[in-house]
Amino acid sequence: MVDQIRLGIIGASPTVGWACRSHLPAIAASPEFELTGVCTTRMETAEEAKKLYGAKLAFDDYQQMLAHPDIDAVAVVLRVPAHYQITKDALNAGKHVFTEWPLGKTIEEATELAELARAKGVRAVVGLQSRAAPAIIHMKELVEEGYVGEITSCSMRLIRGGALERPSGRTWQRDNELGAHTLTIAAGHSIDALRFVAGEFKEVSSIVSTQVDQWYETDTKQMLDVTSPDNIIVSGRLANGAVVSAHVASNPWAGSGYRMEVYGRKGTLVATSEDSPQLGEVYLAGAQGTDDLADVAVPDKHTNVLEGMPKGPPKNVGQLYFQFGAGIRGQQSSFPDFDTAVELHRLVDHIRQASDEGRAVGTAS
Repeated sequence: MVDQIRLGIIGASPTVGWACRSHLPAIAASPEFELTGVCTTRMETAEEAKKLYGAKLAFDDYQQMLAHPDIDAVAVVLRVPAHYQITKDALNAGKHVFTEWPLGKTIEEATELAELARAKGVRAVVGLQSRAAPAIIHMKELVEEGYVGEITSCSMRLIRGGALERPSGRTWQRDNELGAHTLTIAAGHSIDALRFVAGEFKEVSSIVSTQVDQWYETDTKQMLDVTSPDNIIVSGRLANGAVVSAHVASNPWAGSGYRMEVYGRKGTLVATSEDSPQLGEVYLAGAQGTDDLADVAVPDKHTNVLEGMPKGPPKNVGQLYFQFGAGIRGQQSSFPDFDTAVELHRLVDHIRQASDEGRAVGTAS
């Protein structure tokens, strides 16, 4: 292996999408990796990304990237429907893989990819960046050290502002069957942070609802039907006995951001952010033996990126790349792998099932 891990990003649009908001600037500031290749569907945009971010190679065919001997690892940063086949091809090519969440459109796709990653013996990371956020890591550490004592209850809210109108490049998310909506993405990331910190779910009851059933497509000037959910309410119990409630929503105006609370017999911990915990800076507060919350400092040991890492979405993605790199080098690392993704896919499916059937659903595997 060369000193730097030679990475190729599939879906490396230089101007639109998640890669240019997070992965590309994160890799540019990550000394463990070299941005060796960028791939888009058009050579024109691939060349533009290559120039902007200093990549060595540009591709308009991801199969050519996978076949290139100078690529050690790839990141799959595309729309959810494309994750399965491209990730499968990357694994079969023997590459280490970082695939964004959701891993697939269905748990069946995710399970197949997890089994293949194990069979190939490569490092396979899923983009659950909340688990790499320094404040979330420290919150989990404090819970394990007994800061709150026995957990009695947990509460989580993520209320985001949501557009009633969108350009055609984004209205594809209106289709529930394509797997990219408030339940899978916003709720998936934020509920995963809750289970990471406080423990796994034992049972759930839920409401999964589409409150805004049409979007206005701005460039075509037409109203489009929406089947994707925009409000998810979950209540239930964790395996440790704590009761839990969560509300994740994309509402039209003035979203209030993120707040996760863990209550125990000895104390309370609260994490807050202006947006989803995988996107923005997360702040931590706590109280022990008092009703007054105070800021809790997050130790520097939980921050693995350099000062030059841009804040916002690139930071937690960069934190996850550091863990990915350590895993590739055979060092101790705790990145969320494809098995973690399967567990979260299963929980999301149980939340959907509980809503569909109007009953509490056990979440055991």
